[in-house]
Amino acid sequence: MARLQLALNVSDLDEAIGFYSTLFATPPAKVRPGYANFAVADPPLKLVLIEHADDRGSGVVGALNHLGVEVGEPAEVAAASARLAGEGLDTVDQPGTTCCFAVQDKVWVDDPDATPWEIYTVLADAPVETGIAGDGNCCATAEA
Repeated sequence: MARLQLALNVSDLDEAIGFYSTLFATPPAKVRPGYANFAVADPPLKLVLIEHADDRGSGVVGALNHLGVEVGEPAEVAAASARLAGEGLDTVDQPGTTCCFAVQDKVWVDDPDATPWEIYTVLADAPVETGIAGDGNCCATAEA
């Protein structure tokens, strides 16, 4: 199972949860302080909302935070990393990183316009106290 991930910066998490719950007729799968995600079945989408992400340096609330592809197994992340690096793309591997209230294996690449893309799998839920940034590598771009 793979699905596209769209991570958005939002100014009001509660308002955004209400809107996207209505838009996709789906309640959030996870809600934490300053963070929510949805596992939308149709279309297959992982929607991530990050409140006040402008504090993280983007400068614009409501802007795209990053894009990703969620895959089912760590082997799929490793295969994607090997394929992308083999094609000459600069990759950043983050095995076992804590990000967005989850432990994940992931690989990052930036597109030609510096839009960050991650290919990742969720290994386990992480405690609320880890926060969005977890171990500090959360939602980092390939330059991180």
